[in-house]
Amino acid sequence: MMLAEKTIRVMLIDDHKTMLWGLARLIEGENSRMEVVGTASNCDEALAQIGQLAPDVILLDLDLGGKCSLDILPALLANGVSRALILTGTREQATLDLAVLRGARGVVRKDASAEQVLKAIEKVHQGELWLDHEMLGRVFGEFMNPKATRKPDPEAEKKAALTPKERKIIDTIVEGKGALNKALAQRLFISDHTLRNHLTSIYQKLGVSNRLELYVYAIKHQFGKCAS
Repeated sequence: MMLAEKTIRVMLIDDHKTMLWGLARLIEGENSRMEVVGTASNCDEALAQIGQLAPDVILLDLDLGGKCSLDILPALLANGVSRALILTGTREQATLDLAVLRGARGVVRKDASAEQVLKAIEKVHQGELWLDHEMLGRVFGEFMNPKATRKPDPEAEKKAALTPKERKIIDTIVEGKGALNKALAQRLFISDHTLRNHLTSIYQKLGVSNRLELYVYAIKHQFGKCAS
């Protein structure tokens, strides 16, 4: 049937079960206009399913169980069929810009109305961009400036690679200044071992070697002011 051919096939990727359930109910409520063809709650699940599903639109959360989904975005879009719509609570400009530059067609806030979410899915499926005027201007500027496109800001990419949990740890280090790992772990409600694992990941992503270098880097790049 012609109506079935127009059905928008949507894949939902979010690490919050309640969010997945709510989005699925919202989309399935559109009857034959949209359908949920698959869900995933982490990067591995998403990559395992994308080849078989080849959805029209991927509704993608930025933070998947502590991992940045931007790392798998190119692989999710490699089939040449799917279009990605970022669903996020962050207002971190560099992260959102990087998502679009890596292939996302739009960004919708987690506090958006149901009508806005559905409209965003529909517009992205139709090949349009779903971006606010400010972001559209920045992204358009990137494409108008070939040098900027070829050479993105390396510091912005480093910050964008951090998960919200890692950002919180850096903010806590800045606030605690010379506090020991044990005191920081208690403030973050995590174990010393977990904190050390997070710090190892942070050091690697930011190109620093120890707590002191991380503190200096964080102050220099104003990490205490990052959005959650």
